[in-house]
Formats: sequence, C-alpha cells, structure tokens
Amino acid sequence: MALGPVLVIGLDPVRIPGWDPEPVVAAIARGQARFGEHGIEADLCLVVPDEDAEGAIVEALTGKDYACVVVGGGIRKHEPLLELFEKVVNLVRQHAPGAAIAFNSSPEDTADAALRWLR
Repeated sequence: MALGPVLVIGLDPVRIPGWDPEPVVAAIARGQARFGEHGIEADLCLVVPDEDAEGAIVEALTGKDYACVVVGGGIRKHEPLLELFEKVVNLVRQHAPGAAIAFNSSPEDTADAALRWLR
C-alpha cells in the first residue's frame, strides 16, 4: 500500500550562518532515507527565516496534494522563530487543508512522525 506523499518543512542547515551544518545535513539524509524504506514519497522544503520563507512554503504546499506535512523542530523549538512556526501551521491549514500536520523530534524520526498520521 502506497502512503504519502509527505512534505517536510524545516530550516536549511546549510544556509544558517555561525555553525557546522554537516551533522544536521547527514541526519536529514538519514531521515529522508527512512521514507524510502517505507515506500513513502517525501519532499523537503528547507527555508531560511530572513528570506522569503513564507513564499517558499506556499509554493511547496501548492505544488502537490500532500497527505501529511511534518514541521521540523528547528522551526518549532527555537523561541525566536515562534512567529514563523505560527505562520507555517496556518499556511498548512490554508494551502493543504486535507493534510495531517505532524511534528518530529529529530531529522531522523521524521518518517515516524508522518507514519503516525498516514496509517
């Protein structure tokens, strides 16, 4: 049985200055591979808060009919990004009203977060 598709919205670790993005890039790759193990099509929408994050998210949400949207912890857990988190949730409600909204605890368990809502 095919599940999905899923959109994963998160921060682009490569474009956030001041730290080594490689561990997060590797974790995202491992998390995306887990979708493949479950036969789930999953797209990434990685944004930078100071750029046109809202536009990129709307473009991603309207590009396909998603069964689930996972919002990453980088957006949810960093208090200065609370307003962006609110925007993301409301953009999902507006542009993908039929999609479940899920939250991961790390990039590696993103597929698990989506699977809670796809089954």
